[in-house]
Amino acid sequence: MATSTALWSFALVVGLLTLTPGLDTALILRTSALGRRRRSWGVVLGIQTGTLLWGALTSLGVTALLTASHVAYVTLRWVGAAYLVWMGARMLWDTFRGNSAEAEPASLTGPDTLGSGWRLGALTNLLNPKMGAFYVAVLPQFIPAGTGHFTMGLLLTGVHILLGLVWAAVLVGFARVVHGWRRTPRARRLLDRVTGTVIAGFGIRLALSD
Repeated sequence: MATSTALWSFALVVGLLTLTPGLDTALILRTSALGRRRRSWGVVLGIQTGTLLWGALTSLGVTALLTASHVAYVTLRWVGAAYLVWMGARMLWDTFRGNSAEAEPASLTGPDTLGSGWRLGALTNLLNPKMGAFYVAVLPQFIPAGTGHFTMGLLLTGVHILLGLVWAAVLVGFARVVHGWRRTPRARRLLDRVTGTVIAGFGIRLALSD
């Protein structure tokens, strides 16, 4: 497989993965809809940092240990699931509090800074063992014979990150359009309940998955 063919083929696979609505999409949309531009881009950069780390570790062969060790995978899976369920449950709980219309949900509070958003995005991505399993299963198949495994792995990961950044820009722009609607208490509670349910649902799904 030529390098250019591998890049385009991998771009198609991860492009479809990127466009599929999921946890990353929910986090970016919800943070952006609050009007927190710096924090929302921090979330985006945190998610992509996690992707870069998963890709680098896979290229080095480290993540193969994760999928080979049942104990390591199950431990990370339960930690990630507990974190997601906690975050989603806190969002849902805050929407039923008397001051939920005026106060930020405690699970996603923080200053409008790149750093606070980056921590949220990176932690969410790195606690998802399915990202590691995906890279272990898919990335090696797109590395042509005779190429540097680590260098080519990082190049392919860079394609994934680039597509993720482009899609994130679309999501942030869309969220800015509906920012005015988001200011109403009713709309705010609705969006928080939907986002909280999605996040908690991903956590439960992760806990129950094989």
